[in-house]
Amino acid sequence: MSIEHIRSFIAQDMGKVDEVIRQKLHSHVALIRQVSEYIINSGGKRLRPALVILSAGAFGYSGKFHYNLAAVVEFIHTATLLHDDVVDESEMRRNKETANALFGNAASVLVGDFLYSRAFQMMVEVDNMRVMQVLADATNTIAEGEVLQLLNCRDPNVNEENYLQVIRFKTAKLFEAASRLGAILSNASPEQEEAMAVYGMHLGTAFQLIDDVLDYSGDNQDTGKNLGDDLSEGKPTLPLIYAMQAGTAEQANLIRKAIEMGGTDGFEHVMDVIRQTAALDYAKKCAMAEIDTATHAITSLPESEYKACLMQLASFAVTRNH
Repeated sequence: MSIEHIRSFIAQDMGKVDEVIRQKLHSHVALIRQVSEYIINSGGKRLRPALVILSAGAFGYSGKFHYNLAAVVEFIHTATLLHDDVVDESEMRRNKETANALFGNAASVLVGDFLYSRAFQMMVEVDNMRVMQVLADATNTIAEGEVLQLLNCRDPNVNEENYLQVIRFKTAKLFEAASRLGAILSNASPEQEEAMAVYGMHLGTAFQLIDDVLDYSGDNQDTGKNLGDDLSEGKPTLPLIYAMQAGTAEQANLIRKAIEMGGTDGFEHVMDVIRQTAALDYAKKCAMAEIDTATHAITSLPESEYKACLMQLASFAVTRNH
């Protein structure tokens, strides 16, 4: 089963999610519509809303609230992208200009706020306190992760534990929430809900670790960003952290300076150290360990094509090139 099969299997459901997104993006303020539609329609894998659909399907949910919650998750994710690109001063995402590059920082931040607040309006419509608790907690944790990442920028003393905490807060928490929501809507048992949460958390962690790898090995046409963007922003990601640990004192010092300075100077030298220390292989191995934990968590789910898709999605997370 391929990622294309998964997309085909849930295409009708995702079409209904897109209908909700288009409806809920409506605003009487033209700039809000313009910026929101630009970023929503800029591509992307839509993995997080897909997780809501697959999770609900795995437990036999037959209602319609999963479409709303899938859209909520996508709105929260999109809001974080708008804010992230402003903080990182990014100019390209998915091979297109970022919203802040096109519309300005102020518009990007404020439209991100609109998407967050619209997401909370939509949560209320579901009228399920457990759903609201999960999404409110996730949104707050994501914000903490964004601040932690800001504090870590240009700090070469960040260790693997610190970095994984940022990933679990900033990226994996929304994967966890998305996976958990389908179980909640389906009135799954607490144990089943927790199993989906574990799956989502570890899937999201693996997904970000592979993003870290692709920042030093991907094709910019596939990834939609330039090699070394993380280093240019002074982000101490796992390949750099491991390379400093595994390399010589001289190599570690070279990477420390690159993190502290940011920018692209010395990128090729850093790449040499990453290659010599097999840092990308280490990061991939860590991602695979996360996926093993994720898939083990849902082995007891009833057999279905939805479960098979969840398993395949885990495989895609660590084998993708974009």
